[in-house]
Amino acid sequence: MVNSSIRCIFFLLIISTVVSLSNAATSHGEVEDEHEFNYKKNDEKGPERWGKLKPEWEMCGKGEIQSPIDLMNERVNIVSHLGRLNRNYKPSNATLKNRGHDIMLRFENGAGSIKINGSQYELQQLHWHSPSEHSVNGRRFALELHMVHEAKNGRMAVVTVLYKIGRADTFLGSLEKELEGIAVLEEAEKNAGIIDPKKIKIGSRKYYRYIGSLTTPPCTQNVTWSVVRKVRTVTRKQVRLLRVAVHDDQDTNARPVQPINKRMVKLYRPRV
Repeated sequence: MVNSSIRCIFFLLIISTVVSLSNAATSHGEVEDEHEFNYKKNDEKGPERWGKLKPEWEMCGKGEIQSPIDLMNERVNIVSHLGRLNRNYKPSNATLKNRGHDIMLRFENGAGSIKINGSQYELQQLHWHSPSEHSVNGRRFALELHMVHEAKNGRMAVVTVLYKIGRADTFLGSLEKELEGIAVLEEAEKNAGIIDPKKIKIGSRKYYRYIGSLTTPPCTQNVTWSVVRKVRTVTRKQVRLLRVAVHDDQDTNARPVQPINKRMVKLYRPRV
């Protein structure tokens, strides 16, 4: 009887350890349910308070290398050694999900990868913020796309595209029916079918590179950011549809700009 009890306790300890390790392995990523925080200024759940809402979110308040930042010309070092953003993407089955403050397009089995400093980062999901989170010389734009990648060691890399109001974006245009479906039916998720991320137009080989964090809780640091220099265009209707599909009562889902704290920002410009 005693041996049986000991075995039972030992088994429970093993299960507890496995669960803890599993949670630790996934806790660095963006939260799937965003209802526990918001973007309202001076609110008890607003950006200034994120770091105090949960112990595991403390980095949002005390982190020294947080994102987004303002990409000022005075801070930028122009370099040519970083290399092009080699995107080796592939079509993959995807699901549109309303996370509470943004619409995420999640790829079921990854959608190819990019290589940064010799490491392979697999494309896991993409989502949008409006207005843009990053600014350039103090200017924010209408929309910002985040393409979130993860390496096998858990390190993350985000490729970002900024948009101003103008002509329609063809990639967003291909998702309008699914977005309208979420907006009308108020569904949390909707299958988007096979999506090819190669159809996301970047249009420039130049990009800013710096080390920062996720811009939503838990604000995990040591994220490699690549912000495409060229600002693309999107219509007001497309920006509005992304906000309407979320069903929240806020007109923004952009975190305020964070202190740069002496970080180095590089601008990759290929040699002619």
